[in-house]
Amino acid sequence: MSGFILAIDQGTTSTRSIVFDSDYRICGVGQQEFPQHFPASGWVEHDGEDIWRTALETIRFALAGAKIAASDLAGIGITNQRETTLIWDRASGQLIHRAIVWQDRRTADVCERLKAEGAEALVTERTGLLLDPYFSATKIAWLLDNVPGARLRAEAGELAFGTVDSYLLWRLTGGAVHATDATNASRTLLYDIARGEWDEDLLRLFRVPRALLPDVRDCAADFGSTDPAILGTAVPIAGIAGDQHAATLGQACFGPGMMKATYGTGCFALLNTGTERVASRNRLLTTIAYRLDGKTSYALEGSIFVAGSAIQWLRDGLGIIQRADQSGGMADAADPEQQLYLVPAFTGLGAPWWDAHARGALYGLTRSSGPNEIVKAALESVCFQTRDLLDAMRRDWASAGDTVLRVDGGMVASDWTMQRLADILDAPVDRPVVLETTALGAAWLAGRQRGVWPDEAGFAAGWRREHRFLPAMTSDERERKLAGWHDAVRRTLTA
Repeated sequence: MSGFILAIDQGTTSTRSIVFDSDYRICGVGQQEFPQHFPASGWVEHDGEDIWRTALETIRFALAGAKIAASDLAGIGITNQRETTLIWDRASGQLIHRAIVWQDRRTADVCERLKAEGAEALVTERTGLLLDPYFSATKIAWLLDNVPGARLRAEAGELAFGTVDSYLLWRLTGGAVHATDATNASRTLLYDIARGEWDEDLLRLFRVPRALLPDVRDCAADFGSTDPAILGTAVPIAGIAGDQHAATLGQACFGPGMMKATYGTGCFALLNTGTERVASRNRLLTTIAYRLDGKTSYALEGSIFVAGSAIQWLRDGLGIIQRADQSGGMADAADPEQQLYLVPAFTGLGAPWWDAHARGALYGLTRSSGPNEIVKAALESVCFQTRDLLDAMRRDWASAGDTVLRVDGGMVASDWTMQRLADILDAPVDRPVVLETTALGAAWLAGRQRGVWPDEAGFAAGWRREHRFLPAMTSDERERKLAGWHDAVRRTLTA
């Protein structure tokens, strides 16, 4: 059997497919952006057909780039934007509505009502999560309540719910498999992460019919094979994990105390706590890091809703940069005497604040402020938010003390940003040789399951660091900056 593995990395703004060989080298890549839909303030949607189309087209590009056929693949791994919610007809495969994206805030009032009724304690105890429109359950209920006839059809077993992984799996297998993995299930507000099963109390709370839900499997498992009509041959699908969990695996963060942060559209930091499920006292999430061979490893997670999308805003909204890779140079050229703070609450604030109604603000503007200073504020906002997450993790779990942060995602290509991150964290930041760690993690799951890639220890031995950024900022300057940031956040939350 060949060692070639295909990873499908379906993200928030683009779909990427990558072929890896047995030495984890990238042999072929396909990537396509797809449209974002904003039908109302705070609402974000994707067309499921765009997701499927870009998956197929990028798979073909990646195979062509690798100069191999689908029959040369040992397996396929899938990783995906989490929480994004789709419902489709089991008979026709037709979606009943556009996908409601994880960033969408339309159910904020529902979450506030449930909190007021005292439901959050049950939700957190069972799922490790908080009551927030970020997660899937209230999105499912919204679709069932707002698409004519959907609730009756769901109760009759005619409809299927899935996060993006489930939808792609359904389409790839020609409708033969309706399943997900434990990491994606753990992000729905419907899954008991201790017992490892859908929770009947939560299904009643959120009014979600059990008949909608997929089967839940380990991250490395038999998920069926592709319909031969799609790629010309049947290829085993052998690994699935939500994007942040896949990145944790791709960064080889298998040991308790290891931490990674992915800087994509948002930023998501996961701290591996091993088999210990750590209950957060600081508004972090307790989540499943991964499940292998029936054994669950847990993590503390902090979610930042806006990271790379702040750079997209500078480019597409303000027009002060033409390309993302200009941002580091502009930040370096900013006036050091000016300290601007961008609180990028464009779709609310995530951990540890969890304010769905907060909106973005820019503080410290003077007549001398210009594009360079605004760009610097945008990049620093990501660093400040990461520091807030790390501080909360340290308060929750003593073993998070001397963490080295492994980073990945589009923003980590900027040396300026990574150095500023190390400065603000007062901790080392490691950038790996292979930056496509999310796709690599999905590929490793499939390769492990198919027996062509090594186990955890063997894979971790192959992880390589490209550069370590060490803190160089004085403690006085760091504390002054952090104090200004926290003042800006307080002003935003009370605005």
